[in-house]
Amino acid sequence: MKFVQRLGYYLSGFAIGIIVLMFFLNGKKASCDYGPNARTVKNISSKTIIYSENAQLFMYNYGLDTTVVKNLIKYGDVDFTKSNTKLDSCKIYHIDNVYKERQIQLSVENCFSISKILDMSYINE
Repeated sequence: MKFVQRLGYYLSGFAIGIIVLMFFLNGKKASCDYGPNARTVKNISSKTIIYSENAQLFMYNYGLDTTVVKNLIKYGDVDFTKSNTKLDSCKIYHIDNVYKERQIQLSVENCFSISKILDMSYINE
């Protein structure tokens, strides 16, 4: 059997396998969060989120609601250089994102069962 024939068989089987997977996984909440940023953000987002007084004041002053904050966390980038991940109980992460064309930074305390927004601020303001 020539290489071209083997390649054709391989590619046709691969295509059929992809189609079958797409059929079975369609509508499922399957995800592959393997990177450290994705795992951290998913872990924080999956818990009950509470807000400190500073965070509540910032949200009130700038007209942000909890849905916006959850999306800032979900689609944000964790800055591991500013984060304190050496703590045993509750690690503190700094998440950067953009909201209405302005850089915003969140400081999140990620504990076992809850996540607490410690502080929020616009960068370069």
